[in-house]
Amino acid sequence: MKIGWALALAGMLVFLLPRARHMLKNSPKADKGDWMALLLPLILVVGFVVLLILAVS
Repeated sequence: MKIGWALALAGMLVFLLPRARHMLKNSPKADKGDWMALLLPLILVVGFVVLLILAVS
């Protein structure tokens, strides 16, 4: 059973790695505004989690 899973994982890697390499090479580069669009929701989620932790303790 373990050998079967190892073969399935190796098969997935054989098919996925070339596609991932292609996507990374041909993807658009992030601008300054893109990073702010990522950071704002991340900061809001972290703040909400901190608020929940403080409300419990």
